Amino acid sequence: MGGPSEREYREKLGKIKQKLGKKVVDIKSEFERFEKAKVEMLKRTKEMKHEAEHEVVKMEEDIAKSKDLAPESKQRLRLEIDIVKTEIRESYSQLEIRIAEAVVPV
Repeated sequence: MGGPSEREYREKLGKIKQKLGKKVVDIKSEFERFEKAKVEMLKRTKEMKHEAEHEVVKMEEDIAKSKDLAPESKQRLRLEIDIVKTEIRESYSQLEIRIAEAVVPV
């Protein structure tokens, strides 16, 4: 007859609930930090894309204005610029997808 009383069981259940509540709060705050980091990564990725595109456009303008380059050279450079533009878009898309897929809701 010296087993735990109903009160003791209730106290243990209360402690379990308290632990659970703390863990839930911890997980939620970690998730919030992750979401903030995710937003920051997306922002930095967009900035990277914008900066790269801006540099390419400036180079295109410089090439078009250049009087020292032969037309054939300008044409080859335009083709390379098109390749770089495609690479920029692909890199941005891949990074954006990877960031978005970092946490998939269950």
